[in-house]
Amino acid sequence: MNTLVDKFDYELPKELIALYPAEMRDKCRLMQVDVQNNLITHHIFSDIYDMLDNDTFLVVNNTKVRNARLYAKKITGGKSEVFITNIIDTTHFHGLIRGSFKSGDNLLVDDYKFKLLEKDNEGIWLIESENDIEEIMDKSGHVPLPPYIERQDNKQDYNDYQTVYAKYKTSCAAPTAGLHFTEELLEKIKSKGIEVLEITLDVGIGTFRPVKTKYMEDHIMHKERFYISPDMAEKINQLKLQGKKLTAIGSTSVRALETAADNNGNIKSGEYYSDIFIMEPYTFKVVDNMITNFHLPKSTLLAMVCALGGYDLIMKSYKLAIENNYKFFSYGDAMYIKRV
Repeated sequence: MNTLVDKFDYELPKELIALYPAEMRDKCRLMQVDVQNNLITHHIFSDIYDMLDNDTFLVVNNTKVRNARLYAKKITGGKSEVFITNIIDTTHFHGLIRGSFKSGDNLLVDDYKFKLLEKDNEGIWLIESENDIEEIMDKSGHVPLPPYIERQDNKQDYNDYQTVYAKYKTSCAAPTAGLHFTEELLEKIKSKGIEVLEITLDVGIGTFRPVKTKYMEDHIMHKERFYISPDMAEKINQLKLQGKKLTAIGSTSVRALETAADNNGNIKSGEYYSDIFIMEPYTFKVVDNMITNFHLPKSTLLAMVCALGGYDLIMKSYKLAIENNYKFFSYGDAMYIKRV
């Protein structure tokens, strides 16, 4: 039986969309959704230290966000914008372009020249640069804030829109559940004997693409590259064998882990692509609990958290979040779904 996309709809007052993060990362609000006891409680994020006991371990996504937004102009002087989605080599990349263009057209970003080669069926261009694209992003790029954050990026965003453990500059969006952790909070958590393990998933533009089909099952999921090192895979498998519970930090960690797990819950190492679509009914193979943000209506991410926490309880939690003025989306407040 097909699932209507409207099942995952809800009304969100625009003023609850966070335009800026909490002044201190770990002082945002945190809603705990206790699945076993069907209980919802309200906290601040630093309380996660007391909520996590040493029979669990955390898995985080250590990807780093590129300065993927470039303000451009046509050769004729008109304004445009380039949003880099992935890099092929030093002078070739894929990206979205604002405005109407044809193959062979040129754009300028400051003094850097781009040539538009060809556009695919999803509207993504293959683009050639005369200079090293990484260098251009470092010098002229802007923080790729999501479209629902309706403001220009500022200097503070270069820090705020990265996790404190970000390492590999491969993403065009942040794994936002991790934005709430400070280095001090992570050290405190580790001091309890809770291990924090790192994997890498490149967050792509598809994370913002809405579901446009009538039924969820008809939506085609985007692919994202991820990498799990042999050491990390071995450690995750060891801890699970010891009976430890895996708490995934963010939907990107869940995607990578559930894709990499076999039917026995064993994680395989290596580089792969994930196009997994997690929604009820889905049996989680390795992830036990999850820390996440509040997601867009009618989104695959909301469907994922409903699969983990149960549809009725999660939708009830969203209703309570709105009634209690929680902040939503990338710079918003957090949710801890404790299932076991």
